[in-house]
Amino acid sequence: MAESHTAGKGQFRTKAEYEAALRDKKKIEKICSIYNLKNPKAVIELYRKLESGAFRFETALGKGFINKVAELAKKCGGIKDSRTAQGTKIGGNRGNGKEAGPGLGTGAEAGGKEDRISLEDFDKDMQREIAAQLKARDRRRKLLVALCTAGAVICFGYFIAYYYLAQKTDVDYEQLASLKNSEVLASPKEEVLVVRGHEEEIELPDVLNEYKTLYNKNRRLIGWLKIDDTIIDYPVMQTANNEYYLDHNFNQEKDNNGSIFMDAECVAYPRSQNLILYGHHMRSGKMFGDLEKYASESYYKKHSIIQFDTIYEKGTYQVMYVFRAKVLKENEIAFKYYQFIDANSPEEFDSYMKEMGKMSLYDTGVTAEYGDELLTLSTCDHSQTDGRFAVVAKRVQ
Repeated sequence: MAESHTAGKGQFRTKAEYEAALRDKKKIEKICSIYNLKNPKAVIELYRKLESGAFRFETALGKGFINKVAELAKKCGGIKDSRTAQGTKIGGNRGNGKEAGPGLGTGAEAGGKEDRISLEDFDKDMQREIAAQLKARDRRRKLLVALCTAGAVICFGYFIAYYYLAQKTDVDYEQLASLKNSEVLASPKEEVLVVRGHEEEIELPDVLNEYKTLYNKNRRLIGWLKIDDTIIDYPVMQTANNEYYLDHNFNQEKDNNGSIFMDAECVAYPRSQNLILYGHHMRSGKMFGDLEKYASESYYKKHSIIQFDTIYEKGTYQVMYVFRAKVLKENEIAFKYYQFIDANSPEEFDSYMKEMGKMSLYDTGVTAEYGDELLTLSTCDHSQTDGRFAVVAKRVQ
């Protein structure tokens, strides 16, 4: 009967295999003297060393040790699955490059059931350490799941709310548009109002029939802005300050879209030389969200005409200048387009036109003279800090 040699839990049929196993056994003992396998950090560090091929073994004895370390690392949270423990080669073998040699008797089972370990295989200190690691990992997993779930719910809720409000806004403005030229609502007797900038009392003209119903619904209506083949088709509001309609709609409800509104310093009648209208740059394209499309000259050529009616008279405008600017400090001496409402002289007017012409992104060929009536549409420009995007047009009708 063939001589049998035993090393560790394996039996080897040849002396060469036995001597190789002894070498592996010696190497394992040395590794264990360096790495404390009761310390999770040491286990994980050793596992990574084995994974990188820092230690090489020749027999199933070494493979069994590798698998034990892999199982320990898994329990300590060092690896995500047990593929290594189930036989994936780590570190390899010397010689012919194959896995631990064939015909190794019970040693060949080193990576099988015989080397599978459980928590009870360790002393109490190690069991407590492993249990703490597993508990901490489970808490982290549950917290991550909870945070992801909460984030998903919040995002979904925001999307639903945003979609609902966007749809509501569309419906509201469609209804308002349908009220133009509708039957006039009963209204109180018109009063004589004092127009800002004039010492004498000036009686305002009648509101255009087209806008009387809307005006009687909200006396802050000052006009209607429309650009053909665009989303811009809105009532224009005005109050004594420039804050209210940043977050209120025509129906005076809170609305993040706000409304298109005229600068508080502008006067519709007698008309200011330059009427400035503001609107939010909404990502949805609503309000003045699409105004920046005028940065393209080809877009301007297809949308060069703007219709803006005050509640007292109709008006058609031709685009002159398109430019980017910034909100400047109050004490900064420079041209501030958003402060140009009336020019005191032809020279001042020409100076304003020259400044806007220099800033314009392209030459439209349209010019204006002192006495011409202008319209400025202004919105935020997100490409720069405190940026503004403006389109200036001249009344042609």
